[in-house]
Amino acid sequence: MNPVISAVIFLVGLVLLGVAIKLIFIILDLRRVVPTNQVHIVQRAKQTISYGKDTPNGNTYYEFPSWIPILGITKIVLPVSVFDLDLKAYEAYDIGRLPFVVDIKAFFRIDDSNMAAARVASFGELKEQLLGIVQGAVRSILANSALEKIMSERSMYGETFTKEVAEQLKAWGVVPVKNIELMDVRDSPSSQVIANIMAKKQSLIEKESRTEVARNRQQAEEAEIEASREVALKKQAAKQAVGEREAEADKKIGMAKALSDAEIAESLKATREKEMEVERIKAVRAAEIAKEATVVNAEAAKRAKVLQWEANKESALLEAAANLELKTKEAEGIKIQGFAKADAEREMQLASVKAQITLAEQIGNNAGYQEYLVRIRTVEAQQAIGVEQAKNLGKADIKVIANAGSVDAGVKNVMDLFTPKGGTAVGGALEALANTDIGKKIVDKITDKK
Repeated sequence: MNPVISAVIFLVGLVLLGVAIKLIFIILDLRRVVPTNQVHIVQRAKQTISYGKDTPNGNTYYEFPSWIPILGITKIVLPVSVFDLDLKAYEAYDIGRLPFVVDIKAFFRIDDSNMAAARVASFGELKEQLLGIVQGAVRSILANSALEKIMSERSMYGETFTKEVAEQLKAWGVVPVKNIELMDVRDSPSSQVIANIMAKKQSLIEKESRTEVARNRQQAEEAEIEASREVALKKQAAKQAVGEREAEADKKIGMAKALSDAEIAESLKATREKEMEVERIKAVRAAEIAKEATVVNAEAAKRAKVLQWEANKESALLEAAANLELKTKEAEGIKIQGFAKADAEREMQLASVKAQITLAEQIGNNAGYQEYLVRIRTVEAQQAIGVEQAKNLGKADIKVIANAGSVDAGVKNVMDLFTPKGGTAVGGALEALANTDIGKKIVDKITDKK
């Protein structure tokens, strides 16, 4: 094949491939996914199809421009969620042509999206038409009622509005979600009708309140007067009854007192005799109880002493038996230990004697080694004596006062203090010290003499 033709075919293929890729991207860019709170009504040729979350056609489609034959579409976007309409400051009239202003709030939902799309071109247009329906229903209903009734029965009118618009909304594929609410009723800027009604009601309430208060006050005062009169009459009757009863009581008391004085005197005499008899019986009984208590205490003390003696005796016998057994065991143990110790010492002495005999036999034949041993033993003995002297002097609280020219001249050997010569010197020093007044006090203090 001609290379030029091959090149041309290759270039055409590349162009077609680029165009195909671009078409794919364009088609992908035209793909639409419907949000969950919306429904898209698509018009294609002679078909109307709804796309959304709960529609049988799914929630995706391709939005080809309407100028493309067959594939081109037009769409209307409508919400599937609840939406509200507000009718603010709507001027209305009651049955008597009294002007006022109302605020209305309504909640709707699209029930048939295809029907709604057939009625309007956009959601904004649908809201405007629904608002007009609500305005017409509010105007016609309020115009047949009195303003005072509208103000007092506000909730009833919300239900009436809803029933009025429900049938009309079906033609738009819309249904109310809840009753339309009459939010507020107030005067228009150029009217004081509601204010006058409120003032009238307020004055009527004040009049009724004051009238009722006055009536209640009158009834209260009349009741107080009647109650005071009845109380006074009752008090007077009560005083009279009390006086009569007191007189009758005084009379009966006088008669009863005279009669009771004699009875009391007789009763006192009999009571004294009975008390004396009771005292005598108490004294006899107390003496008997004391005697019995003395005998019982003596017997108890005697029995306690016998029991204590027996207990001490038994305890002494048990302790003696235990001591005897303990001493016997200790003697046997000491005896066994003594035999064992004697055998051990005998064996140790025999071993030492045998070793010394062997060593003596070896040393006896070597004079030089004998002299060396003597020197070693002498050095060891002097070393041990010096160590023990240093330990004793370190623990002793000794002060040496040398009156000579030097310490060596004062005490040549510290150990002289512990010899008979040193003791005599210390005794003489103390005796000389005791011959003076101060020295005697010191010696007395040291020997704890008072």
